[in-house]
Amino acid sequence: MKLLFELTKDGSISVPNLSKKLGINASVLYSRIKRLQKKKLIKKFTVEIDDSLLGIGVKATVGINRDPKYKDSIHEKFMEIPEVVSISEITGRFDILIKIYAKSLESLHTVVIEKIGKIDGIQNTETFVELQRTNKDPVYLIQ
Repeated sequence: MKLLFELTKDGSISVPNLSKKLGINASVLYSRIKRLQKKKLIKKFTVEIDDSLLGIGVKATVGINRDPKYKDSIHEKFMEIPEVVSISEITGRFDILIKIYAKSLESLHTVVIEKIGKIDGIQNTETFVELQRTNKDPVYLIQ
């Protein structure tokens, strides 16, 4: 768990530095990381990007109700929209939640009204604009 915690804080840390930090032999640590990758516990190493530097000024979640007959075609259409960054089928008040990254409120409006709202089978949408985000480590990573 300590290894996973350290890797989630900085996936680019070198094995020798991680070895010193955790007090584990570097070759043992390297084999543990490889084993975690082989078991698919570690899916990938990635980077965290400052979205604002890419011009993304608005993040929103859109709750969507759809006609079940159009499920697959709606999903395909969402995959074609560059501003849609994730699609989740859910239980509850909505059938789908999608996450959208847009340059501005105006461009968010265009995506929701022009791109999403005109897809066959979309019954209604409700948009939630993110005002502030605080990320928290998952409970299993708390030491």
